[in-house]
Amino acid sequence: MPLPSHLLPALVLFLGHLAVNLPAAGSSGWAWVPNHCRSPGQAVCNFVCDCRDCSDEAQCGYHGASPTLGAPFACDFEQDPCGWRDISTSGYSWLRDRAGAALEGPGPHSDHTLGTDLGWYMAVGTHRGKEASTAALRSPTLREAASSCKLRLWYHAASGDVAELRVELIHGAETLTLWQSTGPWGPGWQELAVTTGRIRGDFRVTFSATRNATHRGAVALDDLEFWDCGLPTPQANCPLGHHHCQNKVCVEPQQLCDGEDNCGDLSDENPLTCGRHIATDFETGLGPWNRSEGWSWNHRAGGPERPSWPRRDHSRNSAQGSFLVSVAEPGTPAILSSPEFQASGTSNCSLVFYQYLRGSEAGCLQLFLQTLGPSAPRAPVLLRRRRGELGTAWVRDRVDIQSAHPFQILLAGQTGPGGVVGLDDLILSDHCRPVSEVSTLQPLPPGPRAPAPQPLPPSSRLQDSCKQGHLACGDLCVPPEQLCDFEEQCAGGEDEQACGTTDFESPEAGGWEDASVGRLQWRRVSAQESQGSSAAAAGHFLSLQRAWGQLGAEARVLTPLLGPSGPSCELHLAYYLQSQPREVSCNFERDTCSWYPGHLSDTHWRWVESRGPDHDHTTGQGHFVLLDPTDPLAWGHSAHLLSRPQVPAAPMECLSFWYHLHGPQIGTLRLAMRREGEETHLWSRSGTQGNRWHEAWATLSHQPGSHAQYQLLFEGLRDGYHGTMALDDVAVRPGPCWAPNYCSFEDSDCGFSPGGQGLWRRQANASGHAAWGPPTDHTTETAQGHYMVVDTSPDALPRGQTASLTSKEHRPLAQPACLTFWYHGSLRSPGTLRVYLEERGKHQVLSLSAHGGLAWRLGSVDVQAERAWRVVFEAVAAGVAHSYVALDDLLLQDGPCPQPGSCDFESGLCGWSHLAWPGLGGYSWDWGGGATPSRYPQPPVDHTVGTEAGHFAFFETGVLGPGGRAAWLRSEPLPATPASCLRFWYHMGFPEHFYKGELKVLLHSAQGQLAVWGAGGHRRHQWLEAQVEVASAKEFQIVFEATLGGQPALGPIALDDVEYLAGQHCQQPAPSPGNTAAPGSLPAVVGSALLLLMLLVLLGLGGRRWLQKRGSCPFQSNTEVTAPGFDNILFNADGVTLPASVTSDP
Repeated sequence: MPLPSHLLPALVLFLGHLAVNLPAAGSSGWAWVPNHCRSPGQAVCNFVCDCRDCSDEAQCGYHGASPTLGAPFACDFEQDPCGWRDISTSGYSWLRDRAGAALEGPGPHSDHTLGTDLGWYMAVGTHRGKEASTAALRSPTLREAASSCKLRLWYHAASGDVAELRVELIHGAETLTLWQSTGPWGPGWQELAVTTGRIRGDFRVTFSATRNATHRGAVALDDLEFWDCGLPTPQANCPLGHHHCQNKVCVEPQQLCDGEDNCGDLSDENPLTCGRHIATDFETGLGPWNRSEGWSWNHRAGGPERPSWPRRDHSRNSAQGSFLVSVAEPGTPAILSSPEFQASGTSNCSLVFYQYLRGSEAGCLQLFLQTLGPSAPRAPVLLRRRRGELGTAWVRDRVDIQSAHPFQILLAGQTGPGGVVGLDDLILSDHCRPVSEVSTLQPLPPGPRAPAPQPLPPSSRLQDSCKQGHLACGDLCVPPEQLCDFEEQCAGGEDEQACGTTDFESPEAGGWEDASVGRLQWRRVSAQESQGSSAAAAGHFLSLQRAWGQLGAEARVLTPLLGPSGPSCELHLAYYLQSQPREVSCNFERDTCSWYPGHLSDTHWRWVESRGPDHDHTTGQGHFVLLDPTDPLAWGHSAHLLSRPQVPAAPMECLSFWYHLHGPQIGTLRLAMRREGEETHLWSRSGTQGNRWHEAWATLSHQPGSHAQYQLLFEGLRDGYHGTMALDDVAVRPGPCWAPNYCSFEDSDCGFSPGGQGLWRRQANASGHAAWGPPTDHTTETAQGHYMVVDTSPDALPRGQTASLTSKEHRPLAQPACLTFWYHGSLRSPGTLRVYLEERGKHQVLSLSAHGGLAWRLGSVDVQAERAWRVVFEAVAAGVAHSYVALDDLLLQDGPCPQPGSCDFESGLCGWSHLAWPGLGGYSWDWGGGATPSRYPQPPVDHTVGTEAGHFAFFETGVLGPGGRAAWLRSEPLPATPASCLRFWYHMGFPEHFYKGELKVLLHSAQGQLAVWGAGGHRRHQWLEAQVEVASAKEFQIVFEATLGGQPALGPIALDDVEYLAGQHCQQPAPSPGNTAAPGSLPAVVGSALLLLMLLVLLGLGGRRWLQKRGSCPFQSNTEVTAPGFDNILFNADGVTLPASVTSDP
């Protein structure tokens, strides 16, 4: 019967998979006690945080819960075993371990939490003994599990390595088997979810692995989570319509008299409330119900000989309890019939029952209503059907019946080979009144005239001429493996009917079956039923409806078993979302608010919880949205995260958000606004931004008085598979934003306003025909990139006159900061670029004579502002034709500005560029610190402060492969120098016995590059100092190149405290533990030095001859030219020629 409309959620979908959180009244998780905690014996390990710091839930097989509502109590074993204890009695035992401790063997090569060999898990190693052994891991004593309690975990057991895995619950003198398997198990980490049922008092959970002489027994366990296990907490008042239990807990009205202890003190099931209900728990018999052949009254739970049977009943949650079970085959269902009931009148007769289906996809339980009309019995009407596999849990359902005639309820069960259908706790409400006198209802017809299942997919329709499970079509018997395989075997295509393709007009619904076990379900409904009886609508669709299940809130709908499929297989569907308007502002702790992922690609944003290196911004332990192209592996290059359509709240709104871009191939994150079919780019950021969260904001501009809806769109564009993007704490407020801390001009002018004649303009040179301006921008180093430029030619700006460019207001600064920008001048003198700061007045802070050249140059000014302030760029014309000044990549960072070419990396990369260089594979250096967990290996401390709170630049060489050779970290252009010193600290952490990484220092100019220093091979895991003499007759850049000397190997190369001392020679550093040579005998040292010198001379002579014949340099044309910037080397496109006098000594 349809539910009342006020109980239905306002969300309707045609098709799909949806998870919706519906917190019950008085939901558990946090019970704030004003000033004290209860005694430890009452409060410890009961899945409720009775203390403000949740200290009463520490070391309980999990750590204290996250402050996020609805988060599980979890243990990832990264810090400790969370109280789990090995109780094995042999050498085959559990211990906390990680993959990095054993590079070989049958165990996992990474943990599940971090996905690396640095993560921890619980494991039993291989045992060489011949005797059978069991390793048992036991939880601490836990208390009071709710009926909805679910234990979810991940285990790793390679097929053949272990004989049996088992999860058991010890409660009093009874041991309940929650799950047991003898395999086979798939590769990698496997997920397991089991329900505990209501447990009163103390209990413990045991995970055991058994080996025998033929099984080595390697198994691992990680990421245990207890979901919805805490009992509701007492409340002073309950929501309208809810029941107030004796212990002051609030429960929903439909939870009364449903056979479960929802209050925690059984007061919702007491005789005073439920005395007139007719409850049958099968402990002493069938009660008023009559059964046909096929149903068995079971007094004993399943065991090894019946692996699919229930291991416990629902009423007592005990292996000693009783229930009804059937193994009736398809076509001959077992029938259970109720007494005859009088007409229910205006009140509903409700039936609550608990069902169990396991072991076969052909399992089916159907509920029919048979009414007696004035003349003769009518055909039974199907009210409910459940088909397929429900797991090891008893699942609640409820049917409300309103009939004008006497009626009878029929339950029909059937299953396939190895399967079982179970029933327990049938509860009829007080409005179900049996007929007292002898009924005139006709008895059920025998045999095939009994209520039969409704039409099922072809895989379930059997014919006598074919074997069981085969489909008969004409003269063919199609075996099960050829049903729904996208190839028609039957002439009429019967074997491919009801295989997922449907418009839902047929009652079979294309074979789609609801598999939900919680408070939501999928149901085929008519458009008229959805919109009301008066609506003139036609057609049917699949709709999300309220359900009576008790196990979570996820709703699932499944097709029959399909496939195999080809690589081009696609699923097309139409879906419709209708909900109340929701805010864009979202911290993603409860759900994704108004945000949802796009479906135009197989790459998707996912709502995730903090785990390992992935942590949110709000609390560090909460939820956020993540784009990871490897989980699952995706082929699409972009993924969209969209908001619901919004109505402007003001003519200007400020959208702020926190973003996280991390990884050597991360790509670009972009923000856009869609309105009336047009898309406007608002913000973007490319490349890795370090392993930390950054704040950004963008102003949303609307037409005054306009109510046109708009939609926001975050687009992630990946460059490869190494890197992740994340978003958190999105907020919208009325009014404009402050000026952004970073502006690349790629998407907008960032609020800059040109003064006077408006000569500054934003442009790109993609066509190659721009009247003035640099050929490429600085951000992307391509012609498609954007920048701001002003024409300083006499026709546009007479000599001595100025053109200003003024920013929006910046917010006041809490500490001194550095404003950096990149500028570019024409080859002919463009004039002067002045920089002003406006706070209380306008004052000049920098003046640059913008000499021409091909390179972008870095400018910087120190800023201190206690009030709102602006920055003004002013170009002063020199009166030269075809001249210009351009600006790009403005960045405001905390701390003072560093000297050119120098950086301690505490606030970022300073003026060093990590943009991937073309031809090297598209990989980038990163920025990070030891305090934040990372997906990539990195030094535990920096060199500047010597703690994990410090920062450094680093590159993980393990990502390099056939398509990627190296990664560059480039300085800003530096002026020519006869002699300068480059001093830096480096860290190379490669394991023993692996091919090693290499770090090189290159001097790079438009005419070529020269290697002036290099280090490779295995290095101690510590910071080492290096000094390099630098000389160049032309403008140049310093390049740190990270590469591999051979096969890929996990290991970081890191840099810190880079110092460029212009015009100074390097001084020999004082000996230190980091660079002091190991003591040795003098003869050995002298002999080694002589041998090395001879080898270098031979290599130099041979190398000279080889380079004269061959060699390469990709930076110039085929015409050989002299490179005055490096007076010891000549460059051309085909080779590198060394002069007779080689003065460089790397």
